[in-house]
Amino acid sequence: MSDDSIGTSPRGTPTGQLPVSPNNPCPFLRALVANGYVGGHVVPLSQIAEMVGLASGETGSAQRDVRIKTRMVAVIANGLGPFSVLKSATSGAVLDELRDGPLDKHGGGSRILDVDAKVHEDEIARLAGFGKDRQNPDGGTERGLTADEIDAFMKANLKRDGDKARWYYPMLMKGEWPVLLKILGKGKGSERYLSVAEVRTLFVERRLPDRITARLPKPAAGR
Repeated sequence: MSDDSIGTSPRGTPTGQLPVSPNNPCPFLRALVANGYVGGHVVPLSQIAEMVGLASGETGSAQRDVRIKTRMVAVIANGLGPFSVLKSATSGAVLDELRDGPLDKHGGGSRILDVDAKVHEDEIARLAGFGKDRQNPDGGTERGLTADEIDAFMKANLKRDGDKARWYYPMLMKGEWPVLLKILGKGKGSERYLSVAEVRTLFVERRLPDRITARLPKPAAGR
């Protein structure tokens, strides 16, 4: 679920939000922290799994599967060593210490968010270039990417990174953009798409769409 590195376009903390550490590089988790759904430091894996499971909109065994997969990723987010894994499993993931962890691709991904938590508008425009205009279920059209277009985008990111790309980066990527498509996507089947406008809102404003937050419990911070 993490993104990566390069630099320009600083943003302060939007009004009414909590500050988020630049060392938390995951846009989804950044939105949860900023709006008080989870804390910004140590967060129990069960709480992270609950939020992702509820946000997915799945129910029953399908949601249970989402929660299990989320825990499997979160438990190694701060390190692969036995001590790190045990600490994460028992205490929780340290969200403000994810940078440079096992899930950080060091610039091998979208490069929308840099190491200083600055958003690169040109990289959002690049993302949009892989998509097409779609019929928005809420009316009108908007630029969005289907699963196939997201796959092409991720492959292009790997190619751009060249020899710096590690063999395991494709596996990490499967836990990022395809997961965002699953959670934020609009439409059904092969036509389901990820809205570029909502991606921009997620990165720049650190906000999730209302249809997603409606699935979540009331934020602990009272937002």
